[in-house]
Amino acid sequence: MDSQTAADKNSIINKINTNLEDFWSNLSENQQSILKKLWSILTYKWQWQIILNVPFLVIWVLDQTIPAVHSFNMQLISSLPLPMIIKTYLGFS
Repeated sequence: MDSQTAADKNSIINKINTNLEDFWSNLSENQQSILKKLWSILTYKWQWQIILNVPFLVIWVLDQTIPAVHSFNMQLISSLPLPMIIKTYLGFS
């Protein structure tokens, strides 16, 4: 297994940054504007994806860190009127 030191990681990041800056400076203004528009669309969609997933992330973090939340979730799932095959699949047989 290769382990990289912080200096190695920084040098790799610096190389990537310089390569990206060189690539960007070699583009024409028209190409730069097209890439900026594409990037803004992508980041807009990523922002919505993150916003929509935040409640699930909060529940997951609480479930992992607070035992009472985990036991509440287990009680809630086991009390739902789910078919037995789904309860068995989830581990509530």
